[in-house]
Amino acid sequence: MIEVQLYESEERTFGEFRRKVRAAEVLSAAMQRLLQTIHFNGRLSVVVQNGEVLKSGYEEGYFRQAESRVSSRLQ
Repeated sequence: MIEVQLYESEERTFGEFRRKVRAAEVLSAAMQRLLQTIHFNGRLSVVVQNGEVLKSGYEEGYFRQAESRVSSRLQ
């Protein structure tokens, strides 16, 4: 009986995790405000192992797109 309750609790928790990822609720409100303030348009990545963040980073894709448009206009 206890194992069943533990399993159901883990299922609910993982379901909530999946819902938050799908809804893009993985960022704190403060981080979202910062990203909106700087008009960030890129990719954020976070590597997690055993519940701990191992590595995080970002890629500013909009700079590359702008540079490629400028270079194509010059040619």
